Amino acid sequence: MPVKNLLSLGAILALLAFVAPASADTVALAPDHPDRYVVQKGDTLWDISARFLKDPWRWASVWTINDQVKNPHLIYPGDVILLTYVGGKPQLSVQREEKLTPAPAVAVAQVPVMADVEPVTAPTSAIEEPAGVTPTGMNVVKLRPRAHAEPISSAIPTISPDVIVPFLTEPLVVGRTELARAGYVTIGLDDRLALGDGSEFYARGLKKNDGEFYQIFRQGNALKHPDSGETLGYEALYLGDATLLEAGNPAKLVVTRVKQEILPTDRLLKTPEKAALPYYYPHAPDKNVKGRILSANNGLREFGPTTIVAISLGKREGMQEGHVLRIMRHVGVSKDPVTRSMYKMPDEETGLLMVFRVFDKVSYALIMDANRPVHIYDVVRTP
Repeated sequence: MPVKNLLSLGAILALLAFVAPASADTVALAPDHPDRYVVQKGDTLWDISARFLKDPWRWASVWTINDQVKNPHLIYPGDVILLTYVGGKPQLSVQREEKLTPAPAVAVAQVPVMADVEPVTAPTSAIEEPAGVTPTGMNVVKLRPRAHAEPISSAIPTISPDVIVPFLTEPLVVGRTELARAGYVTIGLDDRLALGDGSEFYARGLKKNDGEFYQIFRQGNALKHPDSGETLGYEALYLGDATLLEAGNPAKLVVTRVKQEILPTDRLLKTPEKAALPYYYPHAPDKNVKGRILSANNGLREFGPTTIVAISLGKREGMQEGHVLRIMRHVGVSKDPVTRSMYKMPDEETGLLMVFRVFDKVSYALIMDANRPVHIYDVVRTP
């Protein structure tokens, strides 16, 4: 999937000017922070900020824009990140040389050398400007060097796109009846039950305006809040993709991609448009929220950094893409060895996660950092 990796520091600063609770005087530097760092291909802004800051999501409090640098809002490989101090407070800035895209060489020899013609340095491309006519009637033009801006797609992203891109277009959480109302697989050609890559099959219940491309799902487990018992939604297990061959009821389709074995009664939903990597502006929620981790994409009960998890907070709690939450290990209760009574143990800090997709009552987040294993039902809250 083609992804444009754009990072806009200006937008981050503008957004966090009114939503970030942290200020520069509360930002702590990482113990082994460098004074300068050269951006490498494959870096993310989160990783770079973590080199300098104890809490990398607070970078907006210390980033500054160098107005002397063309297009200062983007960071590219080869740029130098500098740590300086202004009024005793840390400040991060970008230093770079002007970047030019390759351009065809200009044939300088074909231009008459006149006293009023400015020299041209190849291989920079040029624009022509009228410069008058010579006494012999020869037209003369001035050639001025023209800089080409480097494509924004080569700017470094906030987080690694490889981890979350597959989850941006798959409806991971559905309502109780959403899949039940969708079209469904009936049988494969030659009465085949289990479908794989390239298998042709029949389906019923497809809507006429759904187009020709479909994703195939199977309803998974209910996501229940561990404290209230409320059903927050149902996980939709993504199985693969299919393309319509012949419309009708039944319609005929072919499996074009398979992730898991596809069976009769599995459901088909219209394939959403492919999404580019959104621009994430990591920041804390502007109010105190508290939820729990409900599940992990790897199916384990214990996991670490780069794991995608579902949490019991959604739009109704004010969650937004880019919200950063602190993970607290939910220790639970313990028995007092003297009184023999049970008492509640305090939650212990484990790491950070960042929300990247929000549903009504559930959100999906990426674990950015963890200093110990994270568990199902661990607490997440405003940092």
